[in-house]
Amino acid sequence: TNADELHDALMLLGVMTPEEIQRTSDAGNAEQLTSALMAQSRATRLLVAPRHLNDCDVLEHGAAAPVSNNGELPETSQGGSALQNTAATRTFWICAERLPMIGATYPNAHVEPTLIVPDSVRGKTWERADGIREVVRGRMEVCGPMTVAELSHILVLPGSEIDAALLALENEGCVLRGKFRPGATEQEWCDRRLLARIHRLTIDRLRAEIQPVSQQDFFRFLFAWQRVDQAHRVEGLEGLQSVLEQLDGCELPLAAWESAVLAGRVADYDPEWLNRLCFSGRIGWGRLSPPQNPSTRTSAPLRTSPIGLYQRENLQHWLILTRATSETELSVAARTLFDTLATGGALFFSELVRRSGLLPSQVEEALSQLAALGLVTSDSFDGLRALLVPSNKRPTFGRNIGKRRRKTNLASIEFAGRWSLLRTDLVLQPSTNGAETSARDAAREQFARVFLRRYGVVFRRLLERESFPVTWYELGRIYRRWEARGEIRGGYFVGGISGEQFALPEAIGLLRAIRKTSSHDEVITLSAADPLNLQGVLTPGPRIAALTSNRILFSDGLPIAALEAGEIRKLAMANPSGGEFCDARVSDLQIETALKVGNLRPSLRPYYK
Repeated sequence: TNADELHDALMLLGVMTPEEIQRTSDAGNAEQLTSALMAQSRATRLLVAPRHLNDCDVLEHGAAAPVSNNGELPETSQGGSALQNTAATRTFWICAERLPMIGATYPNAHVEPTLIVPDSVRGKTWERADGIREVVRGRMEVCGPMTVAELSHILVLPGSEIDAALLALENEGCVLRGKFRPGATEQEWCDRRLLARIHRLTIDRLRAEIQPVSQQDFFRFLFAWQRVDQAHRVEGLEGLQSVLEQLDGCELPLAAWESAVLAGRVADYDPEWLNRLCFSGRIGWGRLSPPQNPSTRTSAPLRTSPIGLYQRENLQHWLILTRATSETELSVAARTLFDTLATGGALFFSELVRRSGLLPSQVEEALSQLAALGLVTSDSFDGLRALLVPSNKRPTFGRNIGKRRRKTNLASIEFAGRWSLLRTDLVLQPSTNGAETSARDAAREQFARVFLRRYGVVFRRLLERESFPVTWYELGRIYRRWEARGEIRGGYFVGGISGEQFALPEAIGLLRAIRKTSSHDEVITLSAADPLNLQGVLTPGPRIAALTSNRILFSDGLPIAALEAGEIRKLAMANPSGGEFCDARVSDLQIETALKVGNLRPSLRPYYK
């Protein structure tokens, strides 16, 4: 620091204490710098008396020191002023260019030695409120978050006038109010640009603290995060609810949901739990994405159709994101049933048969087509299960309940509750309404939250597994805003993945724990329809088709083999030490057994065998 730089600081801050000058000077040369400025008549000392109850600066014995009419501060006498001899007197350093402003701000203060006001600022009149505002402005530009009490103590000014100055600066958009420091209890103020810089530096520091994990450890993290490994599997109805919250809006082939995904995350999974969640109004089902070929009357089999399970409070968000842009053609029976539901609302199966005039078998076939196209849903999941059973094995319509229960445990479409339309319009009507844009923005933000909760750590590649038409550009803007708020963390969490990455705070803790934990050689088999089928997304090599019958075998987080079209092939995985890696600890017999021998629960076999 040299004398010119110190003068610039005095121009910015207005007043500086000797301690502040000492901290900013190099090698303790503060006295030399101030002496040089004083010799050049560019700076002087300002002596300010303590404030009393009437917020007036007073001299010893109560005699007020007058200020001259031209705005210059009076000089102290050669023998020393009463201010100088008062123990509580505060000393500041000021520059010559700020004399008129300081004279208005501290009308009862003294300077020592006196200075002549430069011609460039001579004659300018300052109001006290304006002077205080500029002193506070200069202080806020360099000092970071501060309270009114702290500013009042440093500047020796009444808190009420400090508060008025801050409100004026807030009105200009220069400062922001809030609680910025950890443990803050009082309202704080901070310069807007300085706060943005603090946030940026904080974010950079937090990102620098992150140590990326290997892709193998990331797979181990995902198995724990999504409750796939044995140690983290959930139990009971509430456990199933937590799993479905993670998979909210995720679309999978219908046959994969219970047979592979839910049964692989919930210990001793009971299909009745899903029915109870649906009947309670917490969970719903339906195809959310529009069909790829809506102009054809034939639809994909219901068993392989993408069906999503969703939290009912998020249904409108998902429908807004996935509205069809072209009209879907329906068969005669399906069109009749659609019109019946459109006019009659939610109806039981027997009411659908009666009002539509169709045969029960025709209603079943029409419901299957409408469900595959994403147009209908029902109160429970039993309706979908019943439609998966071949028609020659379904319970006869109208059969006695007791008789049915004695002979079979198959779900019946009669007891699936009410059927209703998932979408009331077959085609999206273009709209330029501002409310429509606001609704889509809210839907994207909700998807960003669900997507982050699904994987814990997110980046661009993971978005390839999602069916919603949301871009990473849109998600990145949302995530960066949340990172600035401190709600999530950004950084480089997974090695070998390019681009921005974001994570939940609780996911970072689990990532660190997984990295420090030694491997347990756990072997995990997943259906290729599972959301964690990231072969070809995170790992090298071609992708494995997301079909329920295809399977992938993992050993300690590494994919080592896959079953596709009934054929087993081993997967080459990058070895951290170089070359390719294939786990030799898993024998060929173990691989074949894990991939080909199923463990489907008896209660699910009639539907997914």
